[in-house]
Order: sequence, then structure tokens, then C-alpha cells
Amino acid sequence: LFQLEENRAACLGLTLSALQQQLSRLPVPFTLQQEEADEHGLCHCCIALAMFAKAFIDDLKRKEENCHPTAEEEAMKAEILKCMRSLKEPLLEAELNQNKKSTLWLFAAEIMQVSLPAIKEPIPGLLLFSSLKKFPMIDTSLSKESLACLAYLLFVQLITIDMFPAVFPVFILQCNMDHINQLLSKKESHLLKGLALFSKSLEKVEDDSLPVGLLDLKSFYNAPQVLTDCPFQHLRESGLKIFQLFINKLDVEAKHKFFCMLKTSHHAGVEGYIVKNIRNQMMESLNLLRYLLMQFQANMWEDFCRIKDDYLRMLRVSISMSRAYYSAEMKALKEDQRLKAKAKEKAKSTRLLRPITVKHDKLPHMSPEIQHQVLQSALVTFDLMESLIVRIDEI
Repeated sequence: LFQLEENRAACLGLTLSALQQQLSRLPVPFTLQQEEADEHGLCHCCIALAMFAKAFIDDLKRKEENCHPTAEEEAMKAEILKCMRSLKEPLLEAELNQNKKSTLWLFAAEIMQVSLPAIKEPIPGLLLFSSLKKFPMIDTSLSKESLACLAYLLFVQLITIDMFPAVFPVFILQCNMDHINQLLSKKESHLLKGLALFSKSLEKVEDDSLPVGLLDLKSFYNAPQVLTDCPFQHLRESGLKIFQLFINKLDVEAKHKFFCMLKTSHHAGVEGYIVKNIRNQMMESLNLLRYLLMQFQANMWEDFCRIKDDYLRMLRVSISMSRAYYSAEMKALKEDQRLKAKAKEKAKSTRLLRPITVKHDKLPHMSPEIQHQVLQSALVTFDLMESLIVRIDEI
């Protein structure tokens, strides 16, 4: 290729495409042990590809030091930019960890630290302004997945993060939502990266600061689907934590709009989660509703059917689910105490403290008496809320 005087860029492009096509056929190792074994030679091939591209990158650097780049050299840059394909295959499939710099992690670092800067493609421009679009020969779907992986490597794996300019966190979140949405719509390995990118994008945003206008982006509406549609429990649990983090970042108006959107899912678990987030306002709202019905009956009756269908029905379902959970905990605690009463003193002292789990959070160890009081208090609260709903129905 170096000996060619004409069409070197086109030949380089054909060579890179052929190499990466072969690379995409090799199975991707999922663990560090599989990477070290490199049974199918993928890691070795990635190193060879990086060395191959670096030879042409060094040649471009030498020529640019002496004169302005020619049209042929610009075409060479465009072809070398096709290394972005490797961000999709195999890096989107690989398990990357910045604390354990594996071969594939170093391959990603080579692309971001050497290849892209050498061809004068700044990462902020690629991510925030999509300058990749100026190369029409790279197909759109491929560039979207590659850019999503680029965002993951930058903000999660922190590769070249020290060269990224300080940007308003809300703007970063807004730009990353397209990349997050791209990752959340794919397979398990993509979902993990999408959730990690979503979490990192939210971390620096202040609580109660995201405006309602951001919810006009369709990408915000796809994230909750992980909680209801994903078949993998560990991904649903990770998604639930990020889901709560996102809710905490919304301002009051945005929270209201987001909860109204979630309510349309008609999913009992999602509706229960809405109740969890607004539980502090529930007793106040029920008392206010009862007062308004008693004092302003003529003006309230027209809206009462809508309130009953949209609010009270959902609240009844959520209270019923919560009461069933705490009742089961109470029954288990009583059974545990009954068994311990028959056991020896040693067994009694070691098994007396039974942990309670609420939404995967372990409560501190408590004596059976305190545990009983906590559970009973929760059940009483549910009874009070239910009684208020009954009184509203009676009115």
C-alpha cells in the first residue's frame, strides 16, 4: 500500500473494511480469563489492526509537518476514521474495566488516544456535534452505535476524559440521551453499557434541576421500558436504581409530567413505584380531596369520576400490594419467633435477629419486638389511607 502512488486511500479503505469484516466474525470474549486465553485470536487481531493503522497515521503526521494536507491525505483521514467501526465490533460486545486494563481496553484507548487525535477528529466534536456525518460513506446505523460506544468509553471508562472540556452537565445528559437510547434498544451487553452511561450522565446533575422541557425528547420515554420489558433481573434492578436517580434530578413540574406519563403504562409495579415517590403527599392529598368534596360538592362532582379512575384506583392497587408484602413479612416473623421459642438458647441467640428487606435494601438488625412494631406501623398507615379512600367513596 505504501508503494502505491495513486488511489492509496481507496485501497486502504478496502483493506480496512476487509480486515474488520473478518474481525466481526470472531467470537468476543466475555471475561478477563477468556481474553487472556484468546482462544479465537480476536485480541491478537485487534493489536495487529491497531499497528497496521498506526503506520499510516504516522505517515500522515510526517507529511502534515512539512506542508498542508492534500486531497489524497484528506481521503486517507476519512478511511482511517473507519476505525470507528471497531468501536461497534468488538468493543460494544466486550466486558471493559478501566481498573483491569485488558487487551480490548487498550485497543479502545489506542483508537481514542492515538487514531482520532492524529486525524484531527476531536472527540467533543464527534459526540456533541456529530461531525462524523461529513463522511457519507459510513452508514448511519453504524455511526450511531460507534458514537454510543465512544460516549461510553469517554464518560464511563474515562478514556481521554482529561482532554474533554468542562461542559454544563445538563447539556451532556441531553447529548448522551441519544447514545443511551441507542444502547438500551439492543442486547444485554449493550444494555449494561447504556445503563452505566445513563448513570454517569446523571451523577453531576444537581437534584431537582432538570426542567420539564427535556422530557420532550423521546429518548427519555424509552428508558423506563427496561423495568417492564427486560427479561434479566439484574438489569431490571440496575435500571430501577438509575430510574430513581433520574426522578431525583427532575424539578417539580418535570416530576409531575413524568409520573403522568408513567401512569399510562398500566403496570402495577410502575404504579406502585410512583406511589413510593409521592407517599409523603398522599395523606395530605386524600384529606384535601375529602375536604373539597364535603365543602364544594356542586363543583367537584364533574371531576370526581376522573379522580376516582386516575388516582384512587391506582392508589388502591398500590396499597394492596404493599399491605400484602408487609403482611407476609409479619407472618414470617411470627413463624420465626414460634420456631425459636422451641429451640435451644444458643440457636435462639444467633437466629433471633431476622433481617427485613424492603426493595432490596437491608434494614439494620432489630429485636423481634422492634421488627413487629415497624411492620405494624406500616400496616396501620395503609389502613389509614384505605379508610380515607372509603370515606371519600361514601361522600
